[in-house]
Amino acid sequence: MFIHQLDYVRRLIRALIGAPDYQAYYQHRQAAHPGEPVMSEQAFFMQRQSSRYGSGTIKRCPC
Repeated sequence: MFIHQLDYVRRLIRALIGAPDYQAYYQHRQAAHPGEPVMSEQAFFMQRQSSRYGSGTIKRCPC
């Protein structure tokens, strides 16, 4: 039970800081799109970062 609580806290913290959740993505792909390819964890992270930050350059303060 303690491990489930740790997993919940880890997911909550990642959601709060906007970090992508590969485990949720993987489970969704397996359930909703069986037989289709699944990105590696590294490819998933890079795709999410690119989607969130675009070109990677910040031209002004984001606040």
